[in-house]
Amino acid sequence: MSETIDAFHRGRFHVVQPKGAGHRSGVDAMLLASLVDAAGPVSVADLGSGAGAVGLAVASRLPQARVLLVERSPLMAEYARKTLSLPENEAVASRVVVLEADVTLTGKARFVAGLEDEVHDHVIMNPPFNDPTDRLTPDALKAEAHAMREGLFESWIRTAGAIMKPGGQLSLIARPQSVAEIIAACGKRFGGLEITAVHPRPKEDATRLLVTAIKGSRARLLFRAPLFLHGDEGHSFTRTADDLNNGRLGYSRRHPARR
Repeated sequence: MSETIDAFHRGRFHVVQPKGAGHRSGVDAMLLASLVDAAGPVSVADLGSGAGAVGLAVASRLPQARVLLVERSPLMAEYARKTLSLPENEAVASRVVVLEADVTLTGKARFVAGLEDEVHDHVIMNPPFNDPTDRLTPDALKAEAHAMREGLFESWIRTAGAIMKPGGQLSLIARPQSVAEIIAACGKRFGGLEITAVHPRPKEDATRLLVTAIKGSRARLLFRAPLFLHGDEGHSFTRTADDLNNGRLGYSRRHPARR
């Protein structure tokens, strides 16, 4: 399978990705990474990490972050290992580890696979969120990376809650039509949900949601001001979107965790 080496954060790190197959990371990945905004040492688990773009974006922006890339696909896990072996990633590779494991495992099986209880300060995820009938593709790897299965958010958020420290932060990116499932899956595990609708342009409908929540919090749900990627005309990013996309800015929660 052919591959490419792609630069992110204006060349501060690079990612080896399959060409014409599987999931290729871009703006979604960088927006998700921006949701981890922490000072000092922090442990981050990236569920469904693919070739590692999100996790490396976190490690690139936060010099004291340690990141666990969790990927079920042996092929994509191998791409993540190739990514970490690149000379261009020497500055971050020592703080990033690849774990080949199924995010949906439960109980003892999850622990044996290497997903231990209450270890991480942050858990981030970009789960497959397309309806299986939306984009039919003969590429099995791409279909697995993109097609949403029934109960997906419940199983992924359950694992996030198990491996996260009390008071830790869950962050994810999804499509707007999944908002009810996400809120339901957070249930009593997570509170203080903050949801930002991401719009391509000011007059266009939202295409993504950025969601953060705090384990054990009882704070109320908050819909934040929308985020616009572009202006009314042209293809240039807005200043905020460009800063988020290139690792110059973290997207901080509006309110601190409240228990």
